[in-house]
Amino acid sequence: MKKTFPLNVEGKHPERLLEAIKHEIRKYLKRERSRPVPADAHFWDFDCRFGPSADQATPVQAHTINTHINALVAAGGTQFYVEILAKPGIREPRPEGLEAEPAPEAEQDD
Repeated sequence: MKKTFPLNVEGKHPERLLEAIKHEIRKYLKRERSRPVPADAHFWDFDCRFGPSADQATPVQAHTINTHINALVAAGGTQFYVEILAKPGIREPRPEGLEAEPAPEAEQDD
């Protein structure tokens, strides 16, 4: 997905338009994650870029896109560009000798 979203569309309420844009992005991520993963990969990873325009877009993490959208809207932006490209992801094994941290035990009052 490589798309520029305008935030001021004639005849549409800005808050509803913003929620529709966020929904479209979430729907795209969900659709990409549901595709079959290649045999040599473990999950779908995403290369994302966000900015006011395509030439000003900077790399961001997929889970922070909504935060960036909200910050741009609060700053008075009129449009934004988002680029989300799916790529196969491979989990890295834990280094030897490093075990998972045990879950903290709940304190009990006697």
